[in-house]
Amino acid sequence: MDLTSDPIPKLVRRIGIPASIGYFFNTMYNVVDTYFAGYISTDALAALSISFPVFFILIAIGSGISQGGTALIANALGEKDKDKARHTCFQCISFGILLSIVLAITGYYATPSLFGILGATGEYLDIALDYMNVILCGTVFLVLQSIINACLNAQGDTKSYRNVLIMGFVLNCILDPWFLYGGLGVPALGIKGIALATVLIQFLGMLYLFHRFSKTELWKKPTPSAFKPTSTYRDIAKQGLPASFNMVTVAIGIFVITWFISLFSDESVAAYGIATRIEQIVLLPTIGLNIAVLSMTGQNNGAGHIGRVRETLSVSMRYGLWMMVVGGIILYPMAEPMMKAFTQDPLVVSHGVNYLRIAAITLCSYVILFQTVNLLQGLKRPMFALVIGLYRQIVAPLLVFYLLAFQLDMKENGVWWGVFLVTWSAAILTHFYGRHILKGLKEEDSKAEAAA
Repeated sequence: MDLTSDPIPKLVRRIGIPASIGYFFNTMYNVVDTYFAGYISTDALAALSISFPVFFILIAIGSGISQGGTALIANALGEKDKDKARHTCFQCISFGILLSIVLAITGYYATPSLFGILGATGEYLDIALDYMNVILCGTVFLVLQSIINACLNAQGDTKSYRNVLIMGFVLNCILDPWFLYGGLGVPALGIKGIALATVLIQFLGMLYLFHRFSKTELWKKPTPSAFKPTSTYRDIAKQGLPASFNMVTVAIGIFVITWFISLFSDESVAAYGIATRIEQIVLLPTIGLNIAVLSMTGQNNGAGHIGRVRETLSVSMRYGLWMMVVGGIILYPMAEPMMKAFTQDPLVVSHGVNYLRIAAITLCSYVILFQTVNLLQGLKRPMFALVIGLYRQIVAPLLVFYLLAFQLDMKENGVWWGVFLVTWSAAILTHFYGRHILKGLKEEDSKAEAAA
């Protein structure tokens, strides 16, 4: 497959569909965790929910570096410079190892304070820390899995990660109840067992992706010097850290939402944890499109094919919006039975249903937002993503949530409607900025052709 010459609709499907299938199983993986946590207690459900912002920070930083690496490697491949692409792969791996060590140590000392801010005390706090401390031990596997996947994505390979996520889901269905309840020589570990299953699966996924990467043309047995820090670290940081910080703002945004709803009840926190996982399932078909936009934009930008960049966004956006219209139509009436699949607590169900019905009319905004952000990433313009992330996750929510939840006395529903307003406004701003950038690139391309 050639990302710079093959028909774009075909490429979007070939890259996007395997990625979406993979992320479906990844989301179902999280659903399985939530399901078994519900069997422990409402406190365990709330603890899993309150841990998610911290866990997501780890995911965000790893994924951000991965996105930056994908963009750099894809651009190098578009320029037909395989040596540069290969060197960037090795540098990304060593950068990721160093970063994961820092994250694990920082997370261990920071999480008790963060959970305390969110109102976790007593057994609730103990359960959350039990889960998170095990997760932190596997940080290096999580980060390296993301980075090695970037090396594959840049070459148009999304099937390998799909396989990892499918394998992870199947193993999680086996390991979660085994480690949770014990048996066959394993003691009953409770919430620690759910976390241990996650770390083990991440380790196995990392090994599989490395095996696949070692079979590609970008892998030649490197010398130890290939992993030593060079000026490429600066390029990785310049491209990847804004993407990481943008995704960290998502974690902060989850933290902000969790803090606001924790002021009302533990049931609201548990409902948010369940409802967001259901929302993620509905959004899944569009996730693969984001990967397609990033990798195809990167290679075509490197090759100077700006027209193909614009067509890539147009095709993927059309696919994504139609899917989310259908998703919203299904989600709205199915909100209550979906919530009841995870809990029979009437308050948790009620709060979750309210969130999901508002989410049904928010779905299309995520398509516009995420695809345009990935377009800009592929064009090596990552800073806007950070700016819009700060707006969407911190600045606007603090103002809008406070106004709706407290000044207008809408309580939890004020937060849910706040998510709707903030996400749509961010999507509209991002759409117009992306159009502005593409218009500028088109004009530059036209001038270059005229001069030639």
